[in-house]
Amino acid sequence: AVKWAVAQNITTGKTANTFAPGETCTKAQILTFLWRANGQPEPSDENPFTDVTQSNYYYKAALWAAEQGLDSGSAFGASAPCTRAMTVEYLWTLAGKPEAEKSTAFIDVPADAAYSKAVAWAVEKCVTTGKTADTFAPDAVCTRGQIATFLHRAMG
Repeated sequence: AVKWAVAQNITTGKTANTFAPGETCTKAQILTFLWRANGQPEPSDENPFTDVTQSNYYYKAALWAAEQGLDSGSAFGASAPCTRAMTVEYLWTLAGKPEAEKSTAFIDVPADAAYSKAVAWAVEKCVTTGKTADTFAPDAVCTRGQIATFLHRAMG
């Protein structure tokens, strides 16, 4: 998955020769990966975020994410850790929010959770099988390696 992400120019790694797969993936990192995977489109809207400036490496990715409906509000929170629920919601939203044929049986994904349709879609599309046979662990923080795997399964 990491080799695929590098080949697709989704990431160049943490340094010239390291990816740091075990490090926590931040919100800025995943949205930058997704922005790059979608061709690095130029954002056209004004910057809605009070904590994002043009000098941030994720500046265009953050604005693009807001335009795509991946983020809203006035604070971006770039260093927030990316969770499993956030990841599948981002991927599902970019896929057009398709309906899954059935809901999931994960005991930790309530049917009325904001991310439940995204989880069902991700399972159906083999983006994830869950953390265990009956749990998804929506609040679990993702590593950079896990995010590369999610992206590869969804987009590779």
